[in-house]
Amino acid sequence: MASSRDRQRKLARAKLDRQLARRAATAKRRRQIRAGVGAAVVLVLIVAGSAWALGAFDSEPEKKAAEDVCLWTAEDGAVNTNLKDVGQPPTTGLPTSGTRPMTITTNQGGPITVELDQTDAPCGAASLSYLAGRSFFDNTTCHEITAEGALRCGDPTGTGLGGPTYSFYDENVPAAPEPSPSASPAPGRPATYPKGTVAMIGNPPGSNGSQFLIFFKDASPAKPAYSVVGKVTGGLDVVEKIGAMPTVDNGNGAKVKPKTQVLVQSVTVGEPGAAPAGSPAPSPSASASAG
Repeated sequence: MASSRDRQRKLARAKLDRQLARRAATAKRRRQIRAGVGAAVVLVLIVAGSAWALGAFDSEPEKKAAEDVCLWTAEDGAVNTNLKDVGQPPTTGLPTSGTRPMTITTNQGGPITVELDQTDAPCGAASLSYLAGRSFFDNTTCHEITAEGALRCGDPTGTGLGGPTYSFYDENVPAAPEPSPSASPAPGRPATYPKGTVAMIGNPPGSNGSQFLIFFKDASPAKPAYSVVGKVTGGLDVVEKIGAMPTVDNGNGAKVKPKTQVLVQSVTVGEPGAAPAGSPAPSPSASASAG
């Protein structure tokens, strides 16, 4: 029979083994926790580093610079004293699709309404809108009735040399017509500049400013040189009336000046998609029938 002292030794040994086992298990758990925390820290650092590299912690996102829609070339008003300085239109944020209305009021009858083409001639439309907003055309004259069948307007000096102190390049010049066996265009071929076309005219050609043409008859020049900017939507009869006026010498030996003064009282340009100012309102009967 084991003595009391032997039993005490065995109990003490068993107790020590249990303590050692608990300590080993605790140490193992601590090592696992430290390893898990370390892996988590590494993962956080990797994610944070990737986010920093991609600019997530930048104080302000870098903004993409707006692209220029139109470029305006400065013209020296000291060299050409016929030019009028009214600044320049913006180069960015300009409409590049759809249409907008322009209304020309003259001393020759009802207003002439025009639909400006912002899709094919965004710079021409933007320039006319900018100048109209600064009353550039008010109380100027249409100083020429061209041999091609167009009314020439938009020059405050009435000399053909005037305009703003900037210019812009052609953007919507029609292609030259195909050669025809005869001097006249082939039958059925559409005109290069149909009656009612509104186009920019530069001096020199390709250097557009404020001057524009309104065609009162079809024209098909051998070498088209005018950027189409829109078309007449109302008042074409007024344009045709002016086109039929007698002409006199313009002071430079050319008999192109209207004998009766054609005064442009105002030019206004509306918002994109709006109806031209001065457009006839629908009659009550028409509204009723439309409903």
